[in-house]
Amino acid sequence: MKRMVLSILVDNTAGVLSRVSGLFSRRGFNIDSLTVGETQDPAISRMTILAHGDDQILEQIRKQLIKLEDVIEIKELVPGESVTRELILVKVQVDMKERQEVIAITDIFRAKIVDVAPESLMIELTGNQDKIDAFIKLLDQYQIKELVRTGITGLTRGSGDIADYID
Repeated sequence: MKRMVLSILVDNTAGVLSRVSGLFSRRGFNIDSLTVGETQDPAISRMTILAHGDDQILEQIRKQLIKLEDVIEIKELVPGESVTRELILVKVQVDMKERQEVIAITDIFRAKIVDVAPESLMIELTGNQDKIDAFIKLLDQYQIKELVRTGITGLTRGSGDIADYID
């Protein structure tokens, strides 16, 4: 199974997210990660979708997406040619001894403690998926109370911009 990250420029209109996600569900494809946000042009949004599959499935996803009338452009975010990031917030239950250990792990990963309570810490970390996964694995020895991941977002490297895709 291959992994594919797509950066998709779409018209910022009502229902576009429903149409894109509906395409995946109708075809039986899974979305592993999805982020959506307005670009510097309020009329255009950027969707970043992570999907897994064999070559045939991934090619079918590309072909079906470009057929949607709201889709302006699709670009694959290839490792090495793009920068991708994800954000997590994680709440860890800690006693006094564990607190110092978790703070040390947080410092090593250059994460930030964003909330302190008598029996817990909330930590924010931004990075690529490998960094996020390694951080979570180290925290598994403690009691994770809550965890949320934003999903991947990214851009291709270089000087190209959204204007390159719009008439």
